[in-house]
Amino acid sequence: MSWPVIIVTGANSGVGLGICQRLLVQLISKSPTDAQPHYNFHVQKTTTSDASLDGLTLILACRSRQRGEAARDQLYQFSDEQVRHQEILPGYDGHAETFRKHLTIVVHTVDLSRIQTVCRFADEVIKTYPYVSHLICNAGVASFVSINWLLALKQFTMNWVEAVTAPIFYTQEVGQLSQDGLGWVWQCNVFGHYVLFRSLKSHLAKYQTSTGARVIWMSSHESNPIYYDPTDWQLVKTAHSYESSKFQMDLIAHRLDQVSLQDSDTLPTRHMIVLPGVAGTNIASALLDTFSSLCMFFAFYLARFLGSPYHLITGFKAAISAVHLCLVPLACLPTVSLTEFDDSNPTATVEVGFRYVSECDRWGKERVGTMKLTRSKEHNNQCDDLLEHCDRLFTAFCEAEGRPVH
Repeated sequence: MSWPVIIVTGANSGVGLGICQRLLVQLISKSPTDAQPHYNFHVQKTTTSDASLDGLTLILACRSRQRGEAARDQLYQFSDEQVRHQEILPGYDGHAETFRKHLTIVVHTVDLSRIQTVCRFADEVIKTYPYVSHLICNAGVASFVSINWLLALKQFTMNWVEAVTAPIFYTQEVGQLSQDGLGWVWQCNVFGHYVLFRSLKSHLAKYQTSTGARVIWMSSHESNPIYYDPTDWQLVKTAHSYESSKFQMDLIAHRLDQVSLQDSDTLPTRHMIVLPGVAGTNIASALLDTFSSLCMFFAFYLARFLGSPYHLITGFKAAISAVHLCLVPLACLPTVSLTEFDDSNPTATVEVGFRYVSECDRWGKERVGTMKLTRSKEHNNQCDDLLEHCDRLFTAFCEAEGRPVH
């Protein structure tokens, strides 16, 4: 069977839950709008493929089983509502009911801050499912501890939209370690997902349909190389671990896509970088009370009204870029190749590709856009070093567990 088997980490809330909901809305419809290649970045816009699928296995990879099961029940109820909506449409042909009959939503627990649970989760997936079609690396953490209100006032005064798109006024904890003794933010956002991909790499390669397997890496508008110190690659010493971890994710995803396109003798597993825009999630909720949360949403709507294309606000709308990249034909997506850098100026940046961005108009109508991805020779070297560190650690964990290293 060619039904997708899709893993979403952090699927019980926020953008992760929005991705699951949007996938269901699209696939319950016989003609998913998110699967249509009509944006400017598509290599082919005339490619037609039947994106209609009669079934789906959706794996919610969550740290809390209780919250995961609550999300699963919510998604089943949500899918039933979508089926009822389809049934009353003119010309309904029964597709929605067939899809719902073959829909399986399952919860698996995984804690990205504990590599042992990541490996155990991968083992469960390999034993239970014949392949994996999509791995959506959505889960993320930030060590926010307070708001620098003076800096916040300054940023809001200078650029209101930027202040609610890529804020620089959150104070982050320094030196936070995981249970494995690694940088906590780094392990949860970067290394845990890297280990998950490496552990499932051969299972992703088994999905050899025309759509191909895909890994979606969830980045952020706050990804920024200026905060990254390659000697502190576990992000233990930096006061900007969140921004640095997203920059590292960009580095890794782009390089893995290059390698996959060059080395694969069969249909390659594509790696794509997604920015979900700005949505009201719980990543900074610990810093906000009810009043400040309301102020935050007001600021989001105001920024959108002022012309910001990135304030989608809801997880469902913010999920459009990730879901589009799950469903659009591979032939429509541009490829990447090795880039020639200026050896005489290692800090000079060149365009190497782009990230896919969830966008919307002033009225909230969502769409998919792109943002240029630039790299320098220095960034390229940093990526090589980072992947070497990840490979070494991955091998050490595998050997400690008595696992083969793939």
